[in-house]
This record gives sequence, structure tokens and C-alpha cells, in this order.
Amino acid sequence: MVRSLHEGRFLALRERERWEYCERTNATGVVTIAALTPARELILTEQFRPPVRAAVFELPAGLAGDEPGTTEESLATAARRELEEETGFRALELVHVGRGPSSAGLTSELIDFFIAPKTERIGPGGGTAGENITVHLVPIAAMGDWIQARFEAGDLVDPKVLSGLWYLARCG
Repeated sequence: MVRSLHEGRFLALRERERWEYCERTNATGVVTIAALTPARELILTEQFRPPVRAAVFELPAGLAGDEPGTTEESLATAARRELEEETGFRALELVHVGRGPSSAGLTSELIDFFIAPKTERIGPGGGTAGENITVHLVPIAAMGDWIQARFEAGDLVDPKVLSGLWYLARCG
């Protein structure tokens, strides 16, 4: 049995079998995209995340079905839209490669993982109104050193970046 502990605008706090967790109430899914430029650069975003009070380097990602009238939006459509909005790149090829929990001890949220091994630049990116996203293009060959340098500088790199690299190496 699930018990509702609190409901906010976008999230709900639930309890099941004495376990408290968070649940999204405003979306039908979550997507993330590991995408490459034609020059074999990984497309990353950087934005300030209030819960951790820091900028975080991440793969492009977002919600499906979170806007009025979009509850039927497919995950692939959401992935394409988020990639374009956040980074200014269009996926010429998009492959769904897996699904997994974002933080299994904290939330019921599942993330659908896509790769876009072929893209084209169509705009500057930066996100929608209210988002302040910086786009980074990092050569795949330099990713190990780049991630290590970010860690040494005290920056936060979302671990899904590592998953994205694995998916691209395996499937892209």
C-alpha cells in the first residue's frame, strides 16, 4: 500500500512498506541522450542545479509529457525535442538503448536512455525560457582526461555521462 505524505507542484513524497521516496506528478517519462557531433564530440550540458547548489555537467535530458496537451508525447519525441532545445543539435539517428532508475533509493523515476550517434547543428541551444544551459562539446578521445580534470577541479559530473559513453561505445 502506498501512502501519500506530501504533494507539491511537480513532486510527491510517498511511503511504501516504510520506505519514503519521491515521485514525479507532472510527466509521463524521463529521457536522456548521449549524442555525438560529426567531429565525434560528446554533447554535454552544464547548468546550475539548486538541490546540489552547484553547476552540473550532464547529458542532455528532460521530461516527456510535461507540457499541457503533451501527455501522449512519445519518449523518442521528447528525446529529440530536449536535445534540440538544450543543445541546438538535431538527432539524425536516435536509438533507444535502455531504461533504468535515476536513484533507486530516492525516487520511483525511471530514465529512458537514447543515443544519437549522428547529429547536425541547427541552433545555439541553451534551453527554454528560464533555463540557463551552457553547451560543451568534448572530443570522445579526450573524455577520460576531461572527466578527471572536472573531478580534480571539484566540479560535479553526472554519472549518467559515463553510462552514455558506454552505450555509445557499445551501440554507436
